[in-house]
Amino acid sequence: MDRSIKKKSKPLIILSTLLIMYVITGLALLALALVLLKLQPEESVINIGIMAIYIISCLLGGLIAGKRIKERRFLWGVLTGAVYFLILLAGSFLLNRGISSDTVHVATTLVMCIAAGMIGGMIS
Repeated sequence: MDRSIKKKSKPLIILSTLLIMYVITGLALLALALVLLKLQPEESVINIGIMAIYIISCLLGGLIAGKRIKERRFLWGVLTGAVYFLILLAGSFLLNRGISSDTVHVATTLVMCIAAGMIGGMIS
């Protein structure tokens, strides 16, 4: 049997990894919402929780992509983190009918997603 038929294409691997990342994100956000319901913490604690979820999701996504692709792992981790961020940005744009005016927050989230994805790819 031809090996190229058995191997998944890289874009398909990235898309399936992104799906896993968003499932992780959704479950973690649900858990965070339950904690928020019980504890009612300050807004800064909520923002830290959301950023931690983004970082963990991108780290795991980079790890998964790196293990599945097995070449230039850090690069695929960076790509996975960047695409994850772009999908978040697009979703935010659609829900809020525009991009947040807080460019520092948007840029920080971009850097965190890319860096976490890259680290995940490097340790895979």
